[in-house]
Amino acid sequence: LKYQILPYSNRLTDGLRAMMESALTARDRVGVQDFVLLENYTSEAAFIENLRKRFKENLIYTYIGSVLVSVNPYKDLEIYNKNHMERYRGVNFYEVSPHIYAVGDNSYRSMRTERKDQCILISGESGAGKTEASKKILQYYAVTCPASEQVQTVKDRLLQSNPVLEAFGNAKTLRNDNSSRFGKYMDIQFDFKGAPVGGHIINYLLEKSRVVHQNHGERNFHIFYQLIEGGEEDLLRRLGLERNPQQYQYLVKGNCPKVSSINDRSDWKTVRKALTVIGFNEDDVEELLNIIASVLHLGNVQYGEEDGSACITSDTQIKYLARLLGVNGTVLTEALTHKKIIAKGEELMSPLNLEQASSARDALSKAVYGRTFTWLVNKINTSLTYTDDSSKHYSVIGLLDIYGFEVFQHNSFEQFCINYCNEKLQQLFIELTLKSEQEEYEAEGITWEPVQYFNNKIICDLVEEKFKGIISILDEECLRPGDASDLTFLEKLADTVGGHPHFVTHKLADAKTRKVMGREEFRLLHYAGEVNYNVNGVCVCVCVCVFNLIVMCMSENKILNQCFDREELSDKKRPETAAAQFKASLAKLMEILMSKEPSYVRCMKPNDSKQAGRFDEVLIRHQVKYLGLMENLRVRRAGFAYRRRYEVFLQRYKSLCPDTWPNWQGKLSDGVATLVKHLGYKPEEYKLGRSKIFIRFPKTLFGTEEALETRKHSLATKLQAGWRGYSQKSKYQKLRTSAVQAWWRGILARRRARRRRQAADTIRRFIKGFIHRHEDRCPENEYFLDYVRYSFLMKLHRNLPKNVLDKSWPTPPAALTEASEHLRQLCMQNMVWSYCKKISPEWKHQMEQKMIASELFKDKKDNYPQSVPKLFVSTRLNGEDINPKVVQALGSEKMKYAVPVTKYDRKGYKARPRQLLLTSSGAVIVEEAKLKQRIDYGALKGISVSSLSDGLFVLHVLSEDNKQKGDVVLQSDHVIETLTKIAICSDKINNININQGSITYTVGQGKECVIDFTPGSELLVAKAKNGHLSVVSVNS
Repeated sequence: LKYQILPYSNRLTDGLRAMMESALTARDRVGVQDFVLLENYTSEAAFIENLRKRFKENLIYTYIGSVLVSVNPYKDLEIYNKNHMERYRGVNFYEVSPHIYAVGDNSYRSMRTERKDQCILISGESGAGKTEASKKILQYYAVTCPASEQVQTVKDRLLQSNPVLEAFGNAKTLRNDNSSRFGKYMDIQFDFKGAPVGGHIINYLLEKSRVVHQNHGERNFHIFYQLIEGGEEDLLRRLGLERNPQQYQYLVKGNCPKVSSINDRSDWKTVRKALTVIGFNEDDVEELLNIIASVLHLGNVQYGEEDGSACITSDTQIKYLARLLGVNGTVLTEALTHKKIIAKGEELMSPLNLEQASSARDALSKAVYGRTFTWLVNKINTSLTYTDDSSKHYSVIGLLDIYGFEVFQHNSFEQFCINYCNEKLQQLFIELTLKSEQEEYEAEGITWEPVQYFNNKIICDLVEEKFKGIISILDEECLRPGDASDLTFLEKLADTVGGHPHFVTHKLADAKTRKVMGREEFRLLHYAGEVNYNVNGVCVCVCVCVFNLIVMCMSENKILNQCFDREELSDKKRPETAAAQFKASLAKLMEILMSKEPSYVRCMKPNDSKQAGRFDEVLIRHQVKYLGLMENLRVRRAGFAYRRRYEVFLQRYKSLCPDTWPNWQGKLSDGVATLVKHLGYKPEEYKLGRSKIFIRFPKTLFGTEEALETRKHSLATKLQAGWRGYSQKSKYQKLRTSAVQAWWRGILARRRARRRRQAADTIRRFIKGFIHRHEDRCPENEYFLDYVRYSFLMKLHRNLPKNVLDKSWPTPPAALTEASEHLRQLCMQNMVWSYCKKISPEWKHQMEQKMIASELFKDKKDNYPQSVPKLFVSTRLNGEDINPKVVQALGSEKMKYAVPVTKYDRKGYKARPRQLLLTSSGAVIVEEAKLKQRIDYGALKGISVSSLSDGLFVLHVLSEDNKQKGDVVLQSDHVIETLTKIAICSDKINNININQGSITYTVGQGKECVIDFTPGSELLVAKAKNGHLSVVSVNS
């Protein structure tokens, strides 16, 4: 075993600070790191003394087997940095000193290796450090788990959920400046890589009564003070708040607006940043702060009395509330001063008296705040939801931060719920501990010895049993017709469970007990001791009744709309009491914990004054009792105090036996058997399992440790002697090799000198050649000229043109100008030849057509540039577009090109759709199945087209040809392609005329007509007043 010597503050050296708990001589000073190894384990005094020793040495963590006991140091210890996290990462649980990180890492590794969900149960009194412990575990996972950008977002949200929940759920109490006033269970979800990818939070039993009342020296929830102290002036003005907590009735009852250890202004900035990280938008934050401010305004609503009925004396608060909550002011006023009564099926409004109105106001405040807190938790859960549908299977580690067993001078219904929760957790702990112990014994083949322990199932049944349990009786009494009171409830308890051995009332107690019990109290004998509970106000306290839910259901505030469901108003079911709700949620929590592999952290506080270094033995004894630590230790020590795997035990102690040192070659079990036989273990002191050794008494282990300490000194002497021999031998070998090294250094030096001489000669020849570079070739410049030529050729080799369009060429030296030109021409010829060789016949034909189009129309017709990137096609009409009769009429003539065109009549210029077919002998104009006109290429005199971007062109025919009726006016959407095809087919490349302004053409009998072209915003072809054909062409 290892024992840790943690810092003596200023008295220990850095070397000692780095040591672990490995020196048994320190045991008397720092105690044992595992209570299981206490010799007198049944003594409570020995238990507390071990805690005290470790606490005085700043060793705040101690184990009871796998249970971690943590004592709040009330000061910062340098044991939570990244180096400490790495020290515990992936290390066996017992290989390092006790730490919260060891518990977190052990749960994480168990989850990864065993593929079973884990949970860590953290319990203790208020101020014992439960919340800090859960935060340390979260920080450990955030630093040590695998990360990505998405995972980092989840880590940030998990960490930032803490300050938000603390602001809305924590408060300053007499025991703790940051006391959690609710129970919290958080699931951290991990993917198959072990990275945290999501989370889920369940909250339990928020202390809503704190909203309207605080004991002297305590405060309301932190968020109210953070808003008032840290909120911007504009924000406070909008919310109607003043920067003075004394102005608000809900903040003055504890008479403690300021706390030296709390910086509300700084915490406000932290909370606002955390809300943004979690995913709250500005609207969410605004609605949330409206609700917080409205609770403060509700507390300031003042009542007067008129004719025995309550009335509100000032409208100021109502105006603020109406605006902040988004409700009608008149309706809200009525809700705060009246109640609704249903009589004979009719709804009647009955006025409230002063006391009832104040209760209605406070009930509304508690309901609004309590439901808003639940909404806040659900909102955080939404931001933590694991959204990756590709892998719906994930592992979980749960963190339970919940109230410990509480006993005060006056114990109310709240303490009853808390202690009932701890009874259930203790029952779960004992069952799971005994179960794991028994499973380990059976797995190792060790006989299980039954353990006698107090089974608190009898107490749990007393509280939760159906029909006969305390909660069932309380439910029945609160919800039955008639006047239920606290005393009738107490009488019914005495009648129903009066004979139970763990239940006593003043009426049933003996004379001695009656002296310490009030008539309104009953006593439960818990696993941790006796507790008297006062029933005053219990029947009022447990009824979940919110006055006038109708008002909140009508709210325009989006958060309140989600918090107050209209279905509640129409629900005819009997409402559940708070006790029944808590019992149901606790049963669900037990199901969650039973489905997971648990680890335990028991938190304790050393004193009530929060002073560092002060150890209050009375308070510690109180907590040891109420946390059930002695019971835990007794269960754990019922069998064997120490157990380790064979390989671990043999590796640590093998040096104590000559047969096992330095290495054991056989089976591990045989090696351990040989070792313990050599050490003289008696049969009753140990058992050998299948893979572990079990040692019954701590003194047996301590004797082995002391033998190991003695053995270390002799081993150290042998190691030192071996090292000195090795060191001297190394020195001799260095001396022997120094001569060889000197000879080798000489060779290397001569080589370097030769290279320097060669470099100097080269530089001299280069400089001399540069001086004589303009002279004819001679011995002085030949090296330089050769180098210049070589350099140019190599540069040319690296920078040759990449294609025929690349005109770049390195500038040659004067001596190589002519050669450079020849090389450039050869290079270009080679690239042209290579390019032409790669051109396909189809591409060649395309390029030839494009070349003709360029010669005809480049810089002459406006729409030519648009046609350049578009490839010419073989035809614009498919076979099914041309009537079969036309194909039949053409006979054997091969069709080279076909395109749809528009023909304009010679007289009225009416536009008619036609098809222009180019054959080997002529151009044919077709109307559906008719050949309307055929123009032989021999009769085609020329082609005219405008210089603008229109698609009109004129085919001029010979006037002597009697078959023709004159020139033909056509329009094509592909005018460049069409005219190029006509020019190629008719061999009329030189007969295409591009005209500026107008085109003159002839019709039948030698009559001339004119087409006028003008630029414009849109294409327009129409007959002008002067009888010409007017074409408005779009500017390109």
